[in-house]
Amino acid sequence: MNKNKILLVEDDAILAKTIYDELVESGFEVDQAHDGEEGLRMVGEKKPNLVLLDILMPKKNGFEVLQGIKENPDTKDIPVIMLTVLGADEDVETTMLGASDYLVKSEYTPSQIVEKVKAFFAKQQASESK
Repeated sequence: MNKNKILLVEDDAILAKTIYDELVESGFEVDQAHDGEEGLRMVGEKKPNLVLLDILMPKKNGFEVLQGIKENPDTKDIPVIMLTVLGADEDVETTMLGASDYLVKSEYTPSQIVEKVKAFFAKQQASESK
């Protein structure tokens, strides 16, 4: 089983393609969803090792998707990193209810997002090997 399987849930087509390309070039297996409903369905089907989840999306927003992931016994342990344009502290606090991390898109380039993902997996693998 590939331990580096990622589901990218992002409705901005240009940003999604850029992040997708960077992740694939870095050796990750990446699936994409372009709205919240599709993202939630794909989490259940694909069982990724990590979900990169936008907050402001059509059909279901990222908070609803995160809640759906965490309420499902089959997906509740899948880590989620939220991607958003929102930066207010209350948004951070709300998001962290179940999310592993939170990245404000305007503060990170796609390359930096990929570096965060690599660091996340390295930390996860280090804790598993203890």
